[in-house]
Amino acid sequence: MKHLKILLISLLFLLPNLAKAQVLTWEPLFATDADSVTIIYDASQGNAALEGVAPPIYAHTGVITNLSTGPSNWRYVKANWSTNLPQCQLQPLGGNLYQIGFRIREFYGVPESEQILQLAFVFRNSNGSVVGRNADGSDIFLPVYQPGLYSAFTQPANRPLFVNEGEVFNVRVQTSQTANIDLQINNTSVATASTTQQLDYSVTPSGSGQNWVKSVVTDGSTEVVDSFYYYTIPASNVAELPDGVRDGINYIDETTVTLVLFAPYKEFVFAIGDFNNWQMSDASLMHQTPDAQRYWVTITGLTPQQEYAFQYLVDGVIRIGDPYCDKILNKTNDVFISEETYPGLMDFPAQAQGNIVSVLQTAQEPYPWQTTDYVRPPKENLVIYELLMRDFLGKHDFATLADTLNYLQNLGVNAIELMPVMEFSGNLSWGYNPIYYCAPDKYYGTKNDLKRVIDECHARGMAVILDMVLNQADNDCALVQLYPNLNQSIYFNATATHPFSVFNDFNHESAATQYFVDRVNEYWLTEFRFDGYRFDLSKGFTQTNSGTDVGAWSNYDASRIALLKRMSDQIWLTDPDAYVILEHFAANSEEKELSDYGMMLWGNLNYNYCEAAMGWLSNSNFSSISYINRGWTNPHLVGYFESHDEERSMFRNLTFGNTANPDYNIRTLGVALRRVQQIAAFLYTVPGPKMLWQFGELGYDYSINYPTNTDASRTDPKPIRWDYAEQPERLNLYKTFKALIGLRQYPTFQTNDFSVSASGYAKRIYLNHPDMNAVVLGNFDIVSANVSGTFQHTGTWYDYFTGETIDITNTSTTLNLAPGMFHIFTDQPLPTPELEFSVGIGPNTDNPNNYDYALQCAPNPVTDQVQISYQLPEATQVSLSVFTLTGQLVKTLHTGFQTPGSYNFTWNTTNNGGMPVAAGNYLFRLEAGAYVETGKVVVVR
Repeated sequence: MKHLKILLISLLFLLPNLAKAQVLTWEPLFATDADSVTIIYDASQGNAALEGVAPPIYAHTGVITNLSTGPSNWRYVKANWSTNLPQCQLQPLGGNLYQIGFRIREFYGVPESEQILQLAFVFRNSNGSVVGRNADGSDIFLPVYQPGLYSAFTQPANRPLFVNEGEVFNVRVQTSQTANIDLQINNTSVATASTTQQLDYSVTPSGSGQNWVKSVVTDGSTEVVDSFYYYTIPASNVAELPDGVRDGINYIDETTVTLVLFAPYKEFVFAIGDFNNWQMSDASLMHQTPDAQRYWVTITGLTPQQEYAFQYLVDGVIRIGDPYCDKILNKTNDVFISEETYPGLMDFPAQAQGNIVSVLQTAQEPYPWQTTDYVRPPKENLVIYELLMRDFLGKHDFATLADTLNYLQNLGVNAIELMPVMEFSGNLSWGYNPIYYCAPDKYYGTKNDLKRVIDECHARGMAVILDMVLNQADNDCALVQLYPNLNQSIYFNATATHPFSVFNDFNHESAATQYFVDRVNEYWLTEFRFDGYRFDLSKGFTQTNSGTDVGAWSNYDASRIALLKRMSDQIWLTDPDAYVILEHFAANSEEKELSDYGMMLWGNLNYNYCEAAMGWLSNSNFSSISYINRGWTNPHLVGYFESHDEERSMFRNLTFGNTANPDYNIRTLGVALRRVQQIAAFLYTVPGPKMLWQFGELGYDYSINYPTNTDASRTDPKPIRWDYAEQPERLNLYKTFKALIGLRQYPTFQTNDFSVSASGYAKRIYLNHPDMNAVVLGNFDIVSANVSGTFQHTGTWYDYFTGETIDITNTSTTLNLAPGMFHIFTDQPLPTPELEFSVGIGPNTDNPNNYDYALQCAPNPVTDQVQISYQLPEATQVSLSVFTLTGQLVKTLHTGFQTPGSYNFTWNTTNNGGMPVAAGNYLFRLEAGAYVETGKVVVVR
């Protein structure tokens, strides 16, 4: 009985290789796993990324076996990505050709029990920064055969093939052993050959449309069938672009769309999808505009509100989604999105090739916006809460965020900044690897749920800022794949112009890039009503090539300034008051010019503030948090001590805090939290916009590099600790942040008449305003210290956090402050914040055995003498003191080493000078080793 082998182009694993075989050639053609194979890589083919790149070139390679779960499941990979294995170095042949050879099973170390189906490759330069792949960015596969009869088309190199009418091409069929070959076109035999291993035939296409080429190979007992199709492009398909349409999906009515793709230098484009059963035909071939810049097609007969998946097939090789679509399907990632997160998500179409398709839908239900009277917060007084959906909410979706906004509103922030939410590669990402810029990432939910978040924020008077990534795009971006050879790209630089580039670097001087940037910025402002943008790595918006020199890159760059002004002007044409925030970090002269133009710029003071919090004072000067100290005219500096990109201050305190004073150990939780209180007081009282990173208000203490504490974990998911809000000492920090942010409603904290002095242990802020003056003083040392302050006038001042008054008899006044103590004094009374504990003084949770120190005083209230008693579980250094509510030392009752036991001390209601204290509230504070506890006593006269 004759055996039949049918090799169809839909076979698992084999399909990716058929259309892209020209990237590799190899001998023997039908290599088995026992053979030695010689492979030649043509770096000018595929994505051509390595074309012209100097050797050495390395193969990153593994195998697909019968145990692989799919084409991405490489096995027996020869080396890690960063390892330059000599066995994997290719021999340069010249002319962008490179060769490597090996015995297959031996080279990969595959056991005999496992069947090798394919060899898998990508190629790279020595540091892995440039990668050669197929034209569509996919991996390159080479088939491995079992002994027997096989056939393959080795010409034409590209299959399927697209040709013009009359464009002659050769068909070559080769076999693994002598056989009879019958070549057919559209099931009609056109050539035969007997007892041979090769047949050649010349084809002259006529007429337009699709033609099927099939080879039938027999050796008497086995028949092998292989096939491909070629498509003859019509001689003329040029037509003017219809009026009123632009690049992307244009909804004409409930049953009609016009698709427009901007694709200069391309020859032809098909629009294939659910609406035409994924078939190429003259009807799905898009018209070319007379200037050969765009391709368009109008599709009719659509069902209203039905979703249709589709792709553009460009030049017969490149398959991409629409760059402006508002929804994509991703075959790899979508299977991990739950029904709860994205209800009714349609399946990836079985007929689609590649990993991504775009989706269109006519007659979509518009979102019913509820907030119509929203007034955007002034940019000069923004308090921005930066958050990453994935690490902020267990459900990581927009719907849950909309239901969580009361927490943020209660904190007092007036803006949230969403880290990138447009479609990015994978699901678990920070989002700085975008691929489809107008499509909300489905891992976070539906687009209407995102609109609800913005609507709910606006109802609360809160702005919503989108983190926008227009400096780079990942490899799956349609704009990248449209021009896989970046040397020919109209959007991207073949080589990045700056040292911090990741992925593919946009060329912002390109008219194509500028049009795309403007469309994307317009879209999110109008469709979703975002209030503005934070632009990631805006310093990278330059064609001034700085190579690897970070200093040169940061220098004043007039061309970069012009590009950013151009982009901002376009944004403000859409929304005159939209926020434009830059992550820039360039020369101050450049930042000042951008600030003067109306942009805001990130002010990263993480290092200096954290040094202050940790008690390391030599590098703790954070006075550049003041825009005035930078010489700027406008309060456009978005100051912060934490962002997504910086180490968390609490982690630094607990890990690296100063421990020189055993009675005030910053590495204990209570002290560490109070040090964050202190730096927060010296951040939010400075006029100008401010920002905090999620959970910083609760003292989030997991490293940015958790769990491995290496850079490899930097963007890994982090624990979500909403339970921190239930811990009194952390709740106290939250309430402190709230109280500090609340101060910013007063004109004093928006004044342009202020100064910040932050060198040394004693730090000061002075704010002057006709309505109210304020003085902020703090001792950042780890021991008690005198802190001098210059008050604007003598008389009665008010401690914000206690409501207590202080009589200033001399404008130059010195206060003795405990370590970490700070005060905000105003010359007008303000409502006293409700805190769990006084600022700078609070419980210390370093009591792992929950020992009861039995700290108490009696009588209370007291007129003359009070007994203060406590118990010690172990020998330790002990301090017992009395303070005013503002933290001024009144009386030291004991300091020294004590053994375990019970102790009692008498305070006769006098100060250290022996003078009776005034009636009022006082604090007594026990410090026993790392343990700290505070109580209150009332003196009456």
